[in-house]
Amino acid sequence: MRERIRIELKPEELPKSWYNVKADLPFSLDPPLDPETNKPISGEKLARIFPLGVLEQEMSTDRLIPIPEEVLDEYAVFRPTPLIRATRLEEILETPARIYYKYEGVSPTGSHKTNTALAQAFINYREGIKTLVTETGAGQWGSALAYAASKFGMTVKAFMVRTSYDSKPMRKYMMSLFGGDVVASPSKETASGRKFLQNSENHSGSLGIAISEAIDTVLQGDQAKYSLGSVLDHVLLHQTVIGLEIRKQLEMVGEKASIVIGCHGGGSNFGGTVFPFVAEKLAGNGVRLIAAEPTACPTLTRGEYRYDNGDSAGFTPLLKMYTLGREFIPPSIHAGGLRYHGAAPLTSRLLKEGIIEAQAYEQEEILKAGRLFSTIEGIIPAPESNHAIAAAIREAESAKQDKRQETIVFNLSGHGLLDLAAYG
Repeated sequence: MRERIRIELKPEELPKSWYNVKADLPFSLDPPLDPETNKPISGEKLARIFPLGVLEQEMSTDRLIPIPEEVLDEYAVFRPTPLIRATRLEEILETPARIYYKYEGVSPTGSHKTNTALAQAFINYREGIKTLVTETGAGQWGSALAYAASKFGMTVKAFMVRTSYDSKPMRKYMMSLFGGDVVASPSKETASGRKFLQNSENHSGSLGIAISEAIDTVLQGDQAKYSLGSVLDHVLLHQTVIGLEIRKQLEMVGEKASIVIGCHGGGSNFGGTVFPFVAEKLAGNGVRLIAAEPTACPTLTRGEYRYDNGDSAGFTPLLKMYTLGREFIPPSIHAGGLRYHGAAPLTSRLLKEGIIEAQAYEQEEILKAGRLFSTIEGIIPAPESNHAIAAAIREAESAKQDKRQETIVFNLSGHGLLDLAAYG
């Protein structure tokens, strides 16, 4: 009987601090700019949208930022998450590579998004905020934020990209279960939404449009704050619990990663997975850090590195990032969480400096990888996560061809139990 290698950390080994990669970078990031002046944006303007605690984390260069006890208490419901060696997949591929995956699908809402949702909900709660407004693509982020907000007696309004709103009804039901209010985007509720509906009443929507509607809503009142599920520094910071746990788990079995992979949309799960390995890369140990994205939305592989808005209407600050342009409307692929025109500024700069690399995958290849993984390893992955699986398979096959020993680690960022229509 083949050994099933599942590496578990004890509850007391849960990281007590998030890791801020900016502390170890040999360069500084370009500042966000005010879209009205093209000069660095003021804290006062950002405070109209975000709580002060979030802005403090966004600007921090401290290496370690303590995780509040209240957040640790909620993390303990599902963290630490397991690191599993994919021995069956290795055998099928006949590869000399060892393949490990970090399984974030054990979270209450089935994806890694809960890590930052709990952190952001608590920070807003601590500052007296009662309502959070957000966007969501495939619904993983909206579900996670609705769950997290319910833990602290708050409510959530989520603008969900219309193509996913129509094709992924179970995510809507999950958000409603936790008290969230879900609206298809573009909607008639905001000026920015109505603008996009003028051209097409059945507009498929995009994350950029949904972000515009969320910020539009926050700016029209003074009782709510905006909460973002990816892209900004504080979001990627909260996700570093993933990579920090991976490092500990590999040490427990005497392994050292040579390839670390995450799927890529805005950058949260990818950054959370690879950032704790960046210092090793900078020290010259040769670890490869790979972002796997869809060819239908090839932000890192075909985008331009320049300043652009994070939303479609131009409400957000201008961010220096790889972008396909705020006007870009991605095709209605099943990996709705990866349909974003831009990339996190931190991830973008690391790519520009050659510290990370990016690969793009066709939808047919990633779904084929997901089906194989489901039957061999017994977990049905989210369509987004399939990009990381496809990348791991490609690297394992390359190792077989070259007879190389590799230790490949990827983040299985969520399960696909609510995305079965994609496989159909």
